[in-house]
Amino acid sequence: MTVIPTARPAPSRIEFIALIAMLFSTIALCIDAMLPAVPAIAAELSPENPERAGLVISSFVLGMGLGTFVAGPLSDWYGRKAVILGGLLLLMAGSVLAAYSWSMESLLAARVIMGLGAAAPRVASMALVRDLYSGRQMAQIISFAMMVFMIVPAAAPAMGALVIAGYGWRGVFWTFVLFAAVVGAWLSLRQPETLTMQARVPLRVGTLIAGARVVLSNRLALASMFVQTMIFGVLFGTLSSVQPLFDKTFGRGDTFPAWFALIALFSAAASLTNALLVRRLGMYRVVIAVLAVQIVLSGTMAAMTLGGYWPDALYFPAYVVWVISLFAMAGMTVGNLNAIAMEPMGHIAGLAASVILALPTILSTAIAAPLGLAFDGSPGPLALGAFVCIGLGLIVMPQMRPGRG
Repeated sequence: MTVIPTARPAPSRIEFIALIAMLFSTIALCIDAMLPAVPAIAAELSPENPERAGLVISSFVLGMGLGTFVAGPLSDWYGRKAVILGGLLLLMAGSVLAAYSWSMESLLAARVIMGLGAAAPRVASMALVRDLYSGRQMAQIISFAMMVFMIVPAAAPAMGALVIAGYGWRGVFWTFVLFAAVVGAWLSLRQPETLTMQARVPLRVGTLIAGARVVLSNRLALASMFVQTMIFGVLFGTLSSVQPLFDKTFGRGDTFPAWFALIALFSAAASLTNALLVRRLGMYRVVIAVLAVQIVLSGTMAAMTLGGYWPDALYFPAYVVWVISLFAMAGMTVGNLNAIAMEPMGHIAGLAASVILALPTILSTAIAAPLGLAFDGSPGPLALGAFVCIGLGLIVMPQMRPGRG
């Protein structure tokens, strides 16, 4: 696809990467900044059933998954910018409703609306990148964006705790409004539309079905979505148990935001490493190597924990290193897997991005939920689940070997 001619100069490569990173970061901010707010939400809106407060995460993911299905096709019809800006407005509206929620039910409904809105910058920005880049160049751009993106999870829990200390848990939602407004203004003023009028695909049911059939019949896309489902399932399962493990198992609840920041920063370094390696080694080789290393790490963590072999002095450091490796795995695989799947989809980039991002997100909850329910106060069940899931992903990876599309 060609870029629409415009009198306004396009942003530099560095600015473009930073903008895409901020669009990617919308979801991370709306999830990770909420983690410190969960106890306060439980105390005010659900004191008789405090575990319901944890649904503020899953309700957002539900909305995001549903929104992901429609954001791509809409961006193929209306253009990338219009859909991203519309999604940011919907996110802002949901955040305002959440800030004024009077019950747990109204808060969860608002979080679903927020997720619906957040899906647009997630999907349409991926299609925007695909309009301009492909193959290893696309993977490199996404890796650099993911490196910047990881700064947000690093700072989000600490930022959320700071806002809560000054303005209560409702104040967190106003930070989402401010963030969306700033990123939306940046996109509107600096980034030209990348989808020409001639390349736009009318939003018709038959066209959507035909496009989805193209994606779901492609070997590369199917294999990529399966592996991403395994990775996301492990990550969502990790997020559901990471704070209880730091707090109740290791007695470090007060310093959790600092530890989470450390984990995220190491993950950012992994994204930078991927950006440097992928142009030389290729996406497939990098993913294979990272998954193989993770099988060894997760298998060791599961065996040592479930067998009760960790010395007390090594237990917590080993857990931190392992969690870092899980997030680093995401930084070195997800962008590559998306680039592999999107490579043959340039003619339907928006719809393809929707399907490729939505299905792993929704299906991964079927993995994350059992992993969360299996939590027994130790990282053992999660580590065992990660070992199995990543192993399945590695088995499927040969389907994405170059030349087998």
